[in-house]
Amino acid sequence: MMKAIIIDDERLARAELKKLLQDFPEVEVIDEAANAEEGISKIENLHPDLIFLDIQMPGKTGFDMLAQLERTPQVIFTTAYDEFALKAFEVNALDYLLKPVEPKRLADAIQKLHALESKEPRAEAENFNNSILSEADQVFVKDGERCWFVKLSEIRLFESVGNYAKVFFGPNKPLILKSLNALEERLDEKTFFRANRKHIVNLRMIDKIEPYFNGGLLLDLKGGEKIEVSRRQTVKFKEMMSL
Repeated sequence: MMKAIIIDDERLARAELKKLLQDFPEVEVIDEAANAEEGISKIENLHPDLIFLDIQMPGKTGFDMLAQLERTPQVIFTTAYDEFALKAFEVNALDYLLKPVEPKRLADAIQKLHALESKEPRAEAENFNNSILSEADQVFVKDGERCWFVKLSEIRLFESVGNYAKVFFGPNKPLILKSLNALEERLDEKTFFRANRKHIVNLRMIDKIEPYFNGGLLLDLKGGEKIEVSRRQTVKFKEMMSL
């Protein structure tokens, strides 16, 4: 059973979607919200597996709301934006349903959900509150008008830029408003290693390890970045990797 929350400022749109979802007993609508603030609070309290999310809402948009969540459930957008406008966003959400929502398109979206579920078991709801994010968790990254959902396992590097952190995944390097220290507290140290004052690296994204100045190390990452491990962290790194 998938627990879902509908977040849309139009009451009629919420009611209509709820009615359509009655044909899908595997999706249980546990609550609804009329704006982003309400949505955030309900997601954090109720930990849904899935949200149906409107993009244009008074105050914060659906994208703004996602950027504030610590971790993101599966997302199906319900929006009046046309397909071309949506292509401007690089958000690999599960699906986009254009309003008015057609039953056939909703069925397709639910089908995608099943395909995903069978491929990858979701973390159990009780783990949702753990402060450490796992590799399978997806985070939402928003930089200006561009937006992404990224699995933590796809991020190879975090780089400190003042109060911000640059997130390296694929060819992208957006900035997020999070300090490296705050990120370090949330990341699993078995996967993410604080190489120096400015960098946290994904250990699974290391291609090559070379000795470097003053007893430090140089890590070659899969994206081509070369990251120095400070002398102090080299000791820790060698212990961890049993070098």
